[in-house]
Amino acid sequence: MRQQVEISNKGTGREQRHDEEQIAQLVAMGQALSDPIRVRMLGMMAEGRSCCSFSDLGVPAQEGEEDLGICVCEFEDYFGMGQSKISYHIRKLKDAGLVREEKRGKWSFYSLKPPTVRELLDTTAHHLGAASAE
Repeated sequence: MRQQVEISNKGTGREQRHDEEQIAQLVAMGQALSDPIRVRMLGMMAEGRSCCSFSDLGVPAQEGEEDLGICVCEFEDYFGMGQSKISYHIRKLKDAGLVREEKRGKWSFYSLKPPTVRELLDTTAHHLGAASAE
């Protein structure tokens, strides 16, 4: 086993930095997915749920946009938590690269970053020696 570790550590500095970056991403993803609230938030985003209607409050919306994202108020209502706790959970998901934030006026809307999620899952499979998820 020790030989395998020594062999895998050989390579150029560039390869090692890339490997370390991937490992850091995987750790952030693991931390993000370690809380059931964050997993449920991702599920809500994956469903394509859109937020409460703010059209009468002047929130700008992109015409023809299918995925408008979810604002913090939707998560507050669903989980019965305050804005600061929801923001903490959203920050973990953003740090892991799983969620994107789009600002519209003074409101922020959150949705999944599907290509990034797929890349992270493929990287996880690669690091664990499994075949690609496809």
